[in-house]
Amino acid sequence: MELYLDSVDFKEIEAAFAFGFVKGLTTTPTFMHKHGITDVDGAIVKLSGMVPELQVEALGDTPDAIVAEAERLLALPLEREPVFKVPISNDGVKACNRLVAKGHRVNVHLIYTLNQAYMAMEAGASFICPLAGRMQDQGHDAIQLFEQCVDVIDRYGYDSKVMFSSVRHAEHVRQAMLTGVHVCTMPFGVMKSLCENTLTALGTAQFREHTALMTTRVKDVVRAANPVCETSDTLTNAMVKMTESRLGTVTLVDGKGAVAGVFTDGDLRRKLQSGGRTILDKKLVDIGFSGSPVTISQDALLNEAVKVFKSKEIDSIVVVDGAKPVGVLDVQDLIKLGLLGQEHL
Repeated sequence: MELYLDSVDFKEIEAAFAFGFVKGLTTTPTFMHKHGITDVDGAIVKLSGMVPELQVEALGDTPDAIVAEAERLLALPLEREPVFKVPISNDGVKACNRLVAKGHRVNVHLIYTLNQAYMAMEAGASFICPLAGRMQDQGHDAIQLFEQCVDVIDRYGYDSKVMFSSVRHAEHVRQAMLTGVHVCTMPFGVMKSLCENTLTALGTAQFREHTALMTTRVKDVVRAANPVCETSDTLTNAMVKMTESRLGTVTLVDGKGAVAGVFTDGDLRRKLQSGGRTILDKKLVDIGFSGSPVTISQDALLNEAVKVFKSKEIDSIVVVDGAKPVGVLDVQDLIKLGLLGQEHL
């Protein structure tokens, strides 16, 4: 079943044909009116250079008028000859037959009965185009009509293709395939939705998660901020470093720059509650800090970091290069990556 786009929105058209396998574009005067197009001929010329096959309306009150409109369109500086869309009627099938005799292709559309489809087939229409959504709006069995059209073409050897149009949702596309139609033309919104599925999205997320755990290293995701204080620094200095880094911890180092401990926002609250504001100017070594922080090598895989967060039930891990701190891995970093759930906050 060939895939066509039903639109006149130039941005949608570019996006749809970027797929690389959309075969053609169907348009209507109604689409052009809704999109505020006033230079219809200019739009047709532009579209003829954007798509491999363009189907445009050739309207007229008589067969002569329909053929004349088709010939007028052919006189435009088109990139390639379009397929002419002609509404089903006695005059329409006469015009179709005459255009086909001249070597042109015609889509006879606005079909709602098998008899109408039969007349279009006999007239040599390249496309027979019933409208699924519109038929179903009126309570008719559109799917049965498409099946009947396909069956008649197969039984009698007509060259016409059945085009499933007036597509409203993805289910219409599934029904189109099952009826055996040759072409399905649809809005871009429906086309975009055809690859979407909740289970697929879930599975893809899991694959990405597991790939990241096995291939991404801590240094690839660690924050640029690396708040560090010496043990001789004051509590006020540690508070400033926390605020600037937007992290809830400061890594403490000794005189050689090696990790000596950590001071967290939890430590800050406890120290202020017990010692009051008078401790703000005291040194960290005097007021106390955790001397055994949890660390992880910057070259460790994220899988190892996840295990540490789960087993230790902590909010942050000091990332080290040898004995020196190079950053802090916060639990929220892994939650944002989807590697840990919100329950670990």
